[in-house]
Amino acid sequence: MNSYQQYSRHLLAIDCIIFGFDGEDLKGLFINRKLEPQKGNLSLMGGFIGENESVDAAAERVLFELTGLGNVYMEQLHCYGAPDRDVHSRVVSIAYFALISIADYNERMLKEHNAVWINLKQVPELIFDHQQMVEDAKERLKQKVANHPIGFALLPLKFTLRQLQALYEAIYEMPLDKRNFTRKIFSIDIIKKLDEKEKTSSRKGSFYYVFDEEKYKLLEKEGLKFI
Repeated sequence: MNSYQQYSRHLLAIDCIIFGFDGEDLKGLFINRKLEPQKGNLSLMGGFIGENESVDAAAERVLFELTGLGNVYMEQLHCYGAPDRDVHSRVVSIAYFALISIADYNERMLKEHNAVWINLKQVPELIFDHQQMVEDAKERLKQKVANHPIGFALLPLKFTLRQLQALYEAIYEMPLDKRNFTRKIFSIDIIKKLDEKEKTSSRKGSFYYVFDEEKYKLLEKEGLKFI
């Protein structure tokens, strides 16, 4: 007799908190739930872990199926397993958060999954404990970007200093002093200035920058304090 048979079996799920940045606001990607219970209500993107899948592989699969994107920043957040979190069955969910560029997300995928980008300051009620997942992911993101340049995953390949500051203001939900922010960014020397300018926001234009990943990796070993 299998010694495990005396124990109850539970469903194991993945939920993905997908962050995006539109140049002004930090946003999350949500869907209208297709299944009961709470069919039609706003939900995080998710799915169940396959019999022969690792947890990380399942998270990558769910993210790809719902966004069409691979090779994006994704990190395990927390395990949510309250007995009554899903009224339909005993479901334990492992949550991940991912950072993608909104511009890279295909409009066709939005329609296919009935998905919508929502400003994280204006998220309506979500199903189950998904609101807690979002709040936990926001706090983890604040902690991570203080020491790691993962926020660059939310920006286009080329960005201005104004866009970079706007991103960190959106993440921290507070204004940052422009002079101090710029001084700090230049002091750690991980962005490279291009000759090209963005000219839609002003006649003079603002220079574009790109992230120097190799230089950051060298600084990271020395204990870099990013922000």
